[in-house]
Amino acid sequence: MKILDKFYIDGQWVVPDGKQLLDVINPANEEVCAQLVLGSAHDVDMAVAAAQRAFASWSRTSADERLAVMRAVLAEYDRRAGDIAAAITQEMGAPNWLAVQAQAAVGHSLLSSDIETLQNFEFHEMRGNVQVVREPIGVCGLITPWNWPMNQIFCKLSPALATGCTLVWKPSEVSPLSAQILMEILDAAKVPAGVVNMVHGDGPTVGAAIAAHPGIDMISFTGSTRAGIAVAQAAAPTVKRVSQELGGKSANIILDDLDTEGFAKAVSGGMRTMSVNSGQNCNAPSRMLVPAARMEEASAVAAATANKIVVGDPLSDGMVMGPVVSQVQWQKIQDLIETGIKEGAQLVAGGPGRPEELNRGFYVRPTVFANVTNDMTIAREEIFGPVLCILAYSDEGQAVKIANDTSYGLSSYISGADKAKVREIASQLRTGMVHLNGASPNSKTPFGGYKQSGNGRERGPDGFDEYLETKAILGFADDE
Repeated sequence: MKILDKFYIDGQWVVPDGKQLLDVINPANEEVCAQLVLGSAHDVDMAVAAAQRAFASWSRTSADERLAVMRAVLAEYDRRAGDIAAAITQEMGAPNWLAVQAQAAVGHSLLSSDIETLQNFEFHEMRGNVQVVREPIGVCGLITPWNWPMNQIFCKLSPALATGCTLVWKPSEVSPLSAQILMEILDAAKVPAGVVNMVHGDGPTVGAAIAAHPGIDMISFTGSTRAGIAVAQAAAPTVKRVSQELGGKSANIILDDLDTEGFAKAVSGGMRTMSVNSGQNCNAPSRMLVPAARMEEASAVAAATANKIVVGDPLSDGMVMGPVVSQVQWQKIQDLIETGIKEGAQLVAGGPGRPEELNRGFYVRPTVFANVTNDMTIAREEIFGPVLCILAYSDEGQAVKIANDTSYGLSSYISGADKAKVREIASQLRTGMVHLNGASPNSKTPFGGYKQSGNGRERGPDGFDEYLETKAILGFADDE
C-alpha cells in the first residue's frame, strides 16, 4: 500500500507539517489502496512563499522559454500516461477504457492545445500611443476535484504556466494518486523550482487556507456550488480574483421534428452520455425534455438503453460502467433516487441499490425516471450519478422556459432536424455551452457556466484571460 507522505514545494519533495493520515479507498472493492498525509495552513504558507519567490523570474520569461518547459512536460506526461490512467482507475473507479481514452488522454489534449494557443497569443498591443500589456496575475491557488483529475488540473495548470504565473495546487484528497504522479512528471520535466507547488489536504483546512491567503492573487476552483460559495467568501477579504466552474443540471431538449429513428438515436445517446464516468460529470445532460405526446416513446428507449449498460469491475475488459467514487457519493445518489420515487416520478429503469450481481463496491444501477416535473427534487438538485430525468413539454417555448428554470447554467443540449430552429433555440438558453445534435466540446472552446454554475472560462485563449492582468502604458510611443 502506498503512503503519500511528501508534498512538492520549491522543487523538492518535502515532509509536511501536517500529520493526520487519511485512507484512500478504491471504490471498486471498498479497500484501502493508499494513505495520504493531510496538510496544514503552515504547509500552504511554505508553498505560497516558494511561489512568490519563483514569480519574480518566471513572470519575466519569454513565451518561447515557457513553451520549452511546457513541451518538456508534455513529453514526460506522454511517457507516464499509462501510470496516470492506472492511478485514476484505482482511486476513483474509472473503467480501463475511459481511464486510457479520456481521463488520461485529456491531459495531453489540453496541454497540446495551450502550447498551440501560446504560440499565437498576443501579450502586447498598441492603441494609439498607448501600449496595452497583458501580464501574469501573480501567484494562483488551484483547487481541483476528483471526477476528472487530469482534465481539471490541466484546465488550470496549462494556462497558468503559459501566462507566466506561479501556483499552489490542492488536488482532491479523494484522488491523490494521479496528482502525485503528475508532480513527478513536472519534476522530471525540470519545471523551475517554486513555479508549481502541491499541498495535499482537505477543503476546510488546506482549501480554506489557499482561498484566504493574502499571498495568493487568484483562485481557480472546480467543485460543487456549495464549496464554491465558501471559497468565494474566504477570498473576498483580500479581493483576489476568483474563477469557478461549479455544478450543473443541464437540459437536453429533443425536438418533435425528428423521425422515429432520429428521436430514438437522440434519446439513447442522451442516456449513454449520462452513464459516462458513472454520471459524475458537471455538464451531464441530466434533464431530458421531450414532447408530451412522445413521453412513452422516449421512456421506452431510455429504459432499454439503461438496461443494456454493463456495470462492472473497472479492471474488466469492455465498455463497462464502473462505480461512483465513494460511499458518501453512493449514499447521496441512493437518497435522491428514493426521493424521486416518493415525489411521484415514474421509475422505468434501475432504481435503488447495487446491481444484483455486485455486492461490494460503490456501484449504481443506471436509472431512468419518466414524467418528472421541474419542481421535483431530482429535477432541481445535481445528482452526480447515472440518473436521467425525463420531463415533458407542450411546445418549444415551454421547453426553453423549463430548460432555463434552474439555478444552474453550465451546459445544454438540443437535437432536431431543422438546423435553423436548433440554432434559434440555442440562442435562448442561459448556459455557457450548448451542444447541437451531439456536438462535443474541444480543447480550444471556452468551458464554463452562467448563474450558479460559476464564473470565468477555461480552455483556449479564454482560459488564458483568467490568469492575466491588463496594464495601460500611456505615452509609450514618442511620435504621437
